[in-house]
Amino acid sequence: MTKAESAYELVRARLLSGDLLPGAVIPQAALARELGVSTTPLREALRRLMTEGLVELDAHRDARVTRLTAEEARDLVEIRRSLDPLAAGLAAERRTRDDLARIRQAADELQPLHTDPGPAELLTHRRFHVAIYTASHNQLLVQTLDGLWDKADRYRRLALEDGRSDEDLERTHAEHLALVDAIAVGDTATAAAVMLAHVDASLGARAVARLTAAATQPVARSLRGIRGGRG
Repeated sequence: MTKAESAYELVRARLLSGDLLPGAVIPQAALARELGVSTTPLREALRRLMTEGLVELDAHRDARVTRLTAEEARDLVEIRRSLDPLAAGLAAERRTRDDLARIRQAADELQPLHTDPGPAELLTHRRFHVAIYTASHNQLLVQTLDGLWDKADRYRRLALEDGRSDEDLERTHAEHLALVDAIAVGDTATAAAVMLAHVDASLGARAVARLTAAATQPVARSLRGIRGGRG
């Protein structure tokens, strides 16, 4: 692994774990020293992360963690509402015995996501969904959904800041079990329907609601100020 590749992996991990917060300026000189590399491989890593939409770079060589927006959160959910059910339906139709074993093992290893989950907890959910995606035997679909996952994880973390109720956790667990059952018996329609419901109630969907509400608050305050001035 080159120094640029090593820097890319380390910085990317910090971005996705929330150690580097959305909107924060990245102190390149200090970060390079901390990672044990020069600024040149770090810049290469940052340019690569920019192509993934995780970092912003400007003409003055400043770097900043990409902010979370209601628009991007919405876009991610809209794409997943189409592609995740498609993957689940195809998995029910095409899964092999080995695919089903991997899905069941991943389901057994799932850990509930509470506020500020660690990378290991998030990884259990990624493994479960990747096992379903892989069982679709559509490589382009698998690559597309896997590429969305890292970006979506930042929005999951945001939604988890509000905490989760026991009802939320029980519903999510029931949906996971229902997905496994539908795929196991080859019920494509049920697998797709359960996955659609799963996406609609997902942490990503909660992030959309939170960011949209935050974006409209300044407008609401401004309108109240105008009405107050007229009064």
